[in-house]
Amino acid sequence: MPTPRSALLTATAALAAAVVAPAPTASAAVPAAGGYYVQSATTGLNAADNGGAVEQRRPKGNEDRQQWTLRASGSSYVLENTDTAGSCLGRSGDQARTVACTSADAAWEITELGADRYRLKVPGAERFLTVGAKPSGANHPARLAVGSASGLAAWYLTPVTPATSPMPPANERTLDQVTFLTAHNAYANGVDGGFAPPFVNLVPNQSRGINQQLADGVRGFMLDAHQTSDGAILCHNSCTLVSNPVALWVDIQRIVDFLKRNPNEFVTVFLEDYVDPGVLRSELARVSGLSDVLYRPDQTGVRQNGWPRLADLISANDRLLIFTDHSRSADQSTGLTRDTFGVMYQREWTVENYWSMGSGLGTSDWSCYSRWYDAGTNIPLTRTETGFRPLFVMNHFRDVGITSTASTDNTKLADRAQRFCMPAARKKPNFLAVDHYNLGNAASAVTTLNTYTYP
Repeated sequence: MPTPRSALLTATAALAAAVVAPAPTASAAVPAAGGYYVQSATTGLNAADNGGAVEQRRPKGNEDRQQWTLRASGSSYVLENTDTAGSCLGRSGDQARTVACTSADAAWEITELGADRYRLKVPGAERFLTVGAKPSGANHPARLAVGSASGLAAWYLTPVTPATSPMPPANERTLDQVTFLTAHNAYANGVDGGFAPPFVNLVPNQSRGINQQLADGVRGFMLDAHQTSDGAILCHNSCTLVSNPVALWVDIQRIVDFLKRNPNEFVTVFLEDYVDPGVLRSELARVSGLSDVLYRPDQTGVRQNGWPRLADLISANDRLLIFTDHSRSADQSTGLTRDTFGVMYQREWTVENYWSMGSGLGTSDWSCYSRWYDAGTNIPLTRTETGFRPLFVMNHFRDVGITSTASTDNTKLADRAQRFCMPAARKKPNFLAVDHYNLGNAASAVTTLNTYTYP
């Protein structure tokens, strides 16, 4: 069970108070003394002490020996592991290791690269803390190294406890400053229709239909669309043997009708998409009024200028954003891309953490790392671009949506978001995706996150 946040704050404050040495005047751009994650700008993973070896690990809050206290040491800096007094992030030969903080091998010169990124340099040598090069068909190696000043030697020093700012007034909030309650597998509710083969349908992810979800304040909907002879159908894994499933266009119509009745609301749909683009276009064409509310960030300069104010989107009636997890390259081979009819490719506009915290029973894994980090893909949660910050989808659910487990997990949603996932992504979650949103008061976490902005 993760350590309570209050204890973490107390420990961090105590460590910060113990720092008395002033920062060297030649390195004024270095962050203030205090608790940090040393986070690869390439992978988004954190430097962690593993029995003396320093490895990149999945961000895990105050667990897994990933927190370091930055302080000045003469004309250089050291990073002391908060779990082991006197043990600092250092090096031995070409390998990163924890060493005695008094050792010359613990000292680093820290220089700013821009975009809040830094290099950690060995004093007197052109050698830097770095991530290992990625072998073909594999992830970057876990063990951190000391090597050349390549792009792999760029790091974020992410505060353990960042300074937040009050949320702007409602008419000034940009879309990427707002958090929305999101229903994982919103269609798998056992109310609107069938969603899975026998036995699987005994464990729905939600217990209320789409219309009730909308009435309850759900504003993000995760839908699995499969292709059958009837078109795009909402089913879990497969539509085989599913009794009375719901067509995709039917649930989208429910959402569009809700938006017509509620002109100040904004909704986002996430498609787990197993449908040919032509079939998807035909299904969406059946939705009456979709074009009136469909938001097209690809046509409004968002990548150059950032996300607009939510109030401006509402005023323009741009109030339904649809994402697909499908591959653009796969669609290009067919000659029809989904964004030509208003469905955005999610990996181009968002970041998302791995979808599961574990099985429906037993212990959970609270680590927060990219869903799109593997041998063939590297989209870290920390990804950002000049003038544009991707929206952050935070998944908080298990393999199986057991109600008792979901109820307990949902009470811990704000804590995981603040201590684990916000520092992992260096941004506030925009979509909190849960099973059984009506249990454990997940909405309270949304309310909490909507009181402040992350720097």
